[in-house]
Amino acid sequence: MAKRSDLPFEPKKKKGATKSAKAPAAAAVRSNTPKSPAKPAKKSTGIPEIVSQRMVTRMAICCGTPTLLGLMTFPLSYLVVHEGWFKLPNVAVVIVSLGLFGFGALGLSYGILSASWDEHEQGSWLGWREFRTNFGRVVESWQAYQAQRSQNAE
Repeated sequence: MAKRSDLPFEPKKKKGATKSAKAPAAAAVRSNTPKSPAKPAKKSTGIPEIVSQRMVTRMAICCGTPTLLGLMTFPLSYLVVHEGWFKLPNVAVVIVSLGLFGFGALGLSYGILSASWDEHEQGSWLGWREFRTNFGRVVESWQAYQAQRSQNAE
């Protein structure tokens, strides 16, 4: 199995960190000796702001467009039937609106996965290359999780 590549914003794992490193810290907390005030921990959001904004923009476009079209299906079909332009079967209107809402739901996932997860790279307009890369990362992560879960179950 190939080693998975780290995400650009994934925190680096510390080697050699064990449970024994936590024991002195726990003993210091229990002691009654005053100690210097602790520095606030560095806040790590995980996803950089620029990558997050890129994802939100793509999600709004990929989800918003089909969802708005799905919402407009009923008023437009009413207009077509009311004006007598042609007869629309009710089932067709429902299927079209459900299909558009389904594309909107898929657009959320595509918006996240098609955005470049690298802070310094904008990515392509359609995002297909980024989608393939990021989807591969998600699949590798899921497979590693399943393998770890099956090892823990044994």
